[in-house]
Amino acid sequence: MKVKKERVYKKEERKFQRDLIKQIKEQYPGCMVLKNDPNYIQGVPDLLVLHGKRWAALEVKRTSSSPHRPNQDYYVEKMNNMSFSAFIFPENSKEVLDDLEHALKRCT
Repeated sequence: MKVKKERVYKKEERKFQRDLIKQIKEQYPGCMVLKNDPNYIQGVPDLLVLHGKRWAALEVKRTSSSPHRPNQDYYVEKMNNMSFSAFIFPENSKEVLDDLEHALKRCT
């Protein structure tokens, strides 16, 4: 049963991530949204958003209660200190996208 539940969880997260990428690309024409390899540096956020001279990193979660993997909190905090980084899930997506907009326009 656990395997089936894990598949549903991953499928829902993938759909949210796909819709999120589409929304970011529509909001920031010409931006690049790159998906990071979770096997390269474990814990680095899922998405890197490049827009003009600014960048941001987003760790996509299915829900606010989704578990954080080892090192995710560390890298989200570290990258947020460099530019902008956050955990994003359906319940906080409007707030995070508003913060993302502010961060990407800060120095462009």
